[in-house]
Amino acid sequence: MDKIVQTAGKNQLGEFAPEFAHYNDDILFGENWNNQDIDTKTRSIITVVALMSSGILDSSIKYHLQNAKDHGVTRREIAAIITHVAFYAGWPKGWAVFNLAKEVWNVKEEDLLYEDEAMRAHAKEMIFPIGAPNDGFAQYFSGKSYLAPISKSQVGIFNVTFEPGCRNNWHIHHASKGGGQILICVAGKGYYQEWGKKAIEMKPGDCINIPVGVKHWHGAAPDCWFSHLAIEVPGENSSNEWLEPVKDEQ
Repeated sequence: MDKIVQTAGKNQLGEFAPEFAHYNDDILFGENWNNQDIDTKTRSIITVVALMSSGILDSSIKYHLQNAKDHGVTRREIAAIITHVAFYAGWPKGWAVFNLAKEVWNVKEEDLLYEDEAMRAHAKEMIFPIGAPNDGFAQYFSGKSYLAPISKSQVGIFNVTFEPGCRNNWHIHHASKGGGQILICVAGKGYYQEWGKKAIEMKPGDCINIPVGVKHWHGAAPDCWFSHLAIEVPGENSSNEWLEPVKDEQ
């Protein structure tokens, strides 16, 4: 879990009320919010419920609505939460919080497509969509992968997403002239390996140039989602040769 860091107290009240600023930033957020007994998503939901029930309907609850969204609460989940609490805390409070929640979540929220919390979190890390299940190449992957075409003209660019532990088979890009592939990691953590060499870890921003004729594979780390742009280098008589699966030991 990422450590929650808060400086609002010091920034806004540091000189006027230094003790209050200390309690807010260092105790409430620095210690309480970083307590490991409750996950941050659950803690953010509890906070929204408490503020709504207390009638705190200003920027404070909007901050915590945004915090809830940032920690995986979807639009459908927050709508159900506010509706449920409205029955107990008051219908007008529900209306007020919904108006704020609509500013935080929007109807185009793409993470609504993903039920898996880790997958939603991964989707939020990048500007490219995860796309549809990569069924056309499923036979060459161990685990689930997803494909989102970014460009099909001039140069083919595809965002390929791997679930944790998923990898493609050993394969070779062929071309009589030009060709090859470029990988750019856009989210998560994965690996690239050429035959006879050690695997290279890939993190956001890392770029791999794959020449024609090189046997290789790429995929996600065992415990992390992974996405990379696959850029097809233009070439003549280009083709892919799919080979054997990558063994767990490798």
